[in-house]
Amino acid sequence: MTDTCLCKLISADEIDDIKAALPGPGVIAKLAEFFKVFGDPSRITLLYYLSKRELCVADLASLAGMGQSAVSHQLKILRLSRLVKTRKEGTVVYYSLDDEHIQKLFDVALQHVEEA
Repeated sequence: MTDTCLCKLISADEIDDIKAALPGPGVIAKLAEFFKVFGDPSRITLLYYLSKRELCVADLASLAGMGQSAVSHQLKILRLSRLVKTRKEGTVVYYSLDDEHIQKLFDVALQHVEEA
């Protein structure tokens, strides 16, 4: 038995180039952790609401049908993963998606899973 694939269309140099471009193990681990955060339906729900507008914990809790402490817990995870950011106005803390990259990532993922 041989390890040669009969359908192989790329050269050994192309394989070497692709392998050389692979991010280091630390970056791969960070990327895996980043995507793990998306594995919780309540966090996805909160991200959806935040993709529409900036909201406080009370509004998010009301929208999601969750307790404020549960929302705060999930928001902490999202904040530590740099998916959401905060803005304080007086005593109220408002949450929004961290940046345009997160908005795009969320929109593309949503479009993908909604495709027929």
